[in-house]
Amino acid sequence: MTASALAPRLKAQARAEGFAACGIAQADAAPRAGARLKHWLAEGAHGEMLWMESRAHHRESPKALWPEVRSVIMLGMSYAPKEDPLLLEDRAAIGRISVYAQGKDYHDIVKKALKRLARWLVDAADEKGDVKVFVDTAPVMEKPLAEAAGIGWQGKHTNLLSRENGNWLFLGAIYTTLDLEPDTAGTDSCGSCTACQTICPTEAFPAPYRLDARRCISYLTIEHKGPIPPEFRKAMGNRIYGCDDCLAICPWNKFAEQAQANQAFLPRAELAAPKLADLLALDDAKFREIFSGSPIKRIGRDRMVRNCLIAAGNSGETALVEPVRRLLDDPDAVVREAAQWAAERLTAVA
Repeated sequence: MTASALAPRLKAQARAEGFAACGIAQADAAPRAGARLKHWLAEGAHGEMLWMESRAHHRESPKALWPEVRSVIMLGMSYAPKEDPLLLEDRAAIGRISVYAQGKDYHDIVKKALKRLARWLVDAADEKGDVKVFVDTAPVMEKPLAEAAGIGWQGKHTNLLSRENGNWLFLGAIYTTLDLEPDTAGTDSCGSCTACQTICPTEAFPAPYRLDARRCISYLTIEHKGPIPPEFRKAMGNRIYGCDDCLAICPWNKFAEQAQANQAFLPRAELAAPKLADLLALDDAKFREIFSGSPIKRIGRDRMVRNCLIAAGNSGETALVEPVRRLLDDPDAVVREAAQWAAERLTAVA
């Protein structure tokens, strides 16, 4: 199959593999991404995510990572939720887990589909071509490339937005040496809306299209390893893994087609609205059992319990006093500190 004929067939095959969006960009189609990344790193806005620094040179462009690449195929797999994540905000005795982490680990699901699609591409093309597939953990600037490939645009909250899928897309990339027909780049359609900026409980957006990760609840609950800074604890509310506020409030979500959501990402019952009391009782073995096959497993038991203690301290639920007190002598110093803070808050309420 010729390169010109490949694109429509590729997109049809991507749909068959469970992707809701597929677009093609030239390898040099996001030239400003590298400069923006350097500026963000220079500000220190990446916090403790030192891996962003260590391979920044590879992130600057696809060719910096793989000089032979000619085309980038960007794909999005929908995880659009059935319910509005903001509805859990007032349920103080439960922990809020970001929608993306309530089902199966997206790394595994997306990567397997990418590999199948990449094999199809190599077999379908008339000319010989090489491919590489990437999901999240590689030094790839997925969001600027996805915009360049026309599957959406990078919104004011810095996440990718799509007219068809709202915010709810897991992104993956196929780099190839094949010269494919590129799509028209996405167009920013945020307009004058500032909903994602104003809803952020920790004011993590110093300006539209800029994120200070050090203030972001997703960063604090997942990437940050030490004690949660006191200035952000109250604002965390009952969020124990990630935060969906800036995503959930976006008006474009009303156009997202729930039917396109990949079934692998449907929430597991125990993760949709877990009780804080149950999570506070986790030891390492139980943590591994409950979060097996989930992206949550990578933060480990101690960080999860730390997050749950902050949520417990914010809850005003006196029934959580005893579960919190049992952690005052925890082997982990960060857990002990969070337990002390939560106990003091709950005792004051009582």
